[in-house]
Amino acid sequence: MKIALGTAQFGLDYGVSNALGQTTQEEAQQILHAASKHGVDVIDTAPLYGTSEEVLGGILAENYGQIVTKTIQFPNKKLIVEDAVNLLSSFEQSLKKLRRANVYGLLVHDADDLLKPGSRYLYDTLVQLKEQGRVNKIGVSVYTGSQIDAILDQYHIDIIQLPINIFDQRLILGGQLLRLKKEGVEIHARSVFLQGLLLMDPEALPPYFDSIKVHLEKYHSFVVDLDLSPIQTALGFVCSLGEIDRVVCGVNTNGQWQELIAASRCIVNSEQFNKFAINDTLMLDPSNWQI
Repeated sequence: MKIALGTAQFGLDYGVSNALGQTTQEEAQQILHAASKHGVDVIDTAPLYGTSEEVLGGILAENYGQIVTKTIQFPNKKLIVEDAVNLLSSFEQSLKKLRRANVYGLLVHDADDLLKPGSRYLYDTLVQLKEQGRVNKIGVSVYTGSQIDAILDQYHIDIIQLPINIFDQRLILGGQLLRLKKEGVEIHARSVFLQGLLLMDPEALPPYFDSIKVHLEKYHSFVVDLDLSPIQTALGFVCSLGEIDRVVCGVNTNGQWQELIAASRCIVNSEQFNKFAINDTLMLDPSNWQI
């Protein structure tokens, strides 16, 4: 099963198309039960996802799931040894909240933190945790191809989380996806629905997205012609990419999760969606959204 469970909604009111708010603990428990039933073994979380780690720690079976969590962010332009100490302290808190002795993956949450002067303090700490057996794989969460290139030029990583979807094909076109796979990096895709934007009725878009409204309308018309649903198309596109190892998807309800699992069985030809790629970072990067 390529699908991994993203849990930002377990701790935050997350996503442009999310009308339900933060997922309740009861709903989260149902989602995790269904995930286990369908063989979904990778669970993604982070300290920055509100109470997500605590929620998981309270309801996950002790031996279930390969958990991937992340570091805190480091605001200073230059990193020093105290930042490595803070990374360790944050990781200890994550383990305590998750009620685990170790995790599958630990990612630097902000890729730029691994590119600052002094970033070696962070990287060496990650390596130390891996050598101690407290982390199986170390890596980074990125937004851009330039971040990937710069990090691979400096460090060896085991795992990476990156954005990719039908509108955002920059890492395919830029060659970074292929480079990562050649270097043996485990690739986890996120933002496959662009925070739900690809699933929304174009008429329901906030005004901020007016510049791509026509593009989204053409995309939805194409999906209808294929006799597929928007969720089948968006998920099938990313799952069909051979370089991708896991596709991280977040949901608010068990009903949404069941729909997603069913949609993941849909196979599409990714090349037929080349024409829908755009290169506008104001649209493709949710951190830039003004809504």
